[in-house]
Amino acid sequence: MRIALFQPDIAGNVGTILRLGACVNVPVDLIEPMGFPWSDRALARAGMDYAAQAEVRRHADWDAFVAQVPGRIILLTTRGGTRLDEARFAPGDTLLLGSESAGAPDFVHARADLALRIPLAPGFRSLNVAIAAGMALGEALRQTSGWPA
Repeated sequence: MRIALFQPDIAGNVGTILRLGACVNVPVDLIEPMGFPWSDRALARAGMDYAAQAEVRRHADWDAFVAQVPGRIILLTTRGGTRLDEARFAPGDTLLLGSESAGAPDFVHARADLALRIPLAPGFRSLNVAIAAGMALGEALRQTSGWPA
């Protein structure tokens, strides 16, 4: 299982996801360009000392990421046709989230093996990307018995 972020905009969200990845032993892929410098203080503040322990792979662009992705790409998107609670995960899946400001472009949607949406109450558009990552990862780890011992 992996988490991937497509061109993230907000350093604090990336730091939070790096902390999540470190704490549950799930690698994180970052697809550049990012909307902030890698050394951003908000990244360090959100990730605390956990981020340094995360397994992080940075990719120069989408093509570099796709060339190295090991299993299915599961895209979390408000346009997803499958509800999170109806999805079936496999241990080699990569959970991909789009940028905070623009989501994922059409070419990312076209490449995804599965597009998931998190069901929300009427009138709400989306969740924070780090919250969505945590919810989807929790369900994926539950299904695949992937939680740390």
